[in-house]
Amino acid sequence: MWFGVVSLFPEMFELARGYGVLGRAMTAGSVIIEVFNPRTYTSDRHQSVDDRPYGGGPGMVMLYEPLVQAIEAARTAAPSEAEVVYLSPQGQTFTQKDAREVSNRESMILICGRYEGIDQRVIERVVDRQLSIGDYVLSGGELAALVVIDAAARLLPGTVGNQASIIEESHLDGLLDYPQYTRPEIAGGLSVPAVLMSGDHNAIKAWRRDKAVEQTYRLRPEMLTGRKLTEEERLALARADLT
Repeated sequence: MWFGVVSLFPEMFELARGYGVLGRAMTAGSVIIEVFNPRTYTSDRHQSVDDRPYGGGPGMVMLYEPLVQAIEAARTAAPSEAEVVYLSPQGQTFTQKDAREVSNRESMILICGRYEGIDQRVIERVVDRQLSIGDYVLSGGELAALVVIDAAARLLPGTVGNQASIIEESHLDGLLDYPQYTRPEIAGGLSVPAVLMSGDHNAIKAWRRDKAVEQTYRLRPEMLTGRKLTEEERLALARADLT
């Protein structure tokens, strides 16, 4: 998959090549990240990419022209028609469903804002969608872009070493993960649940589903809002006395 990233800090994306799942995907060529720096498309000797906001106020706003030119350059370089996404606190919250949708695309352009944001006319003129990774403010969109890329990359065939991990996650779509344990059997005075050592794969699967539902209800109940619970999920809540 090809990502065209519009950013003032190309080095942040090159660093990703050296680490983890995303790094392996980039080295293997299954994920390609090409960065387009708005400074390349400036015309003054200072390579200005920002200016004071109209109406006054603190901070600076990224200029229209360098951004649009960088985006158009990314569109030209994209191997197929690419959706243009602006990483912004005003965007819809990025979810696992979105990650799966992104992973099914061939190309995507991600805009990383800085300072107080970007000129609104860029959004109105060329942005197809805005995405947010959470209700907080970052110094720029680069970390958010890497989150989107990483979440999508790990869903690509062959990216994650044990593909069973992806299959397992798909079974828990929309729920938090179940608790995980490893050796030793007793740690800090606490034992591993007996079912996980029983060798009964059906019982383990049922336990994990129950715990995923229970953890979601206890820690992130809003994730269940509007969700049509399966019979197994309703029973899991009942067994945990959460209904």
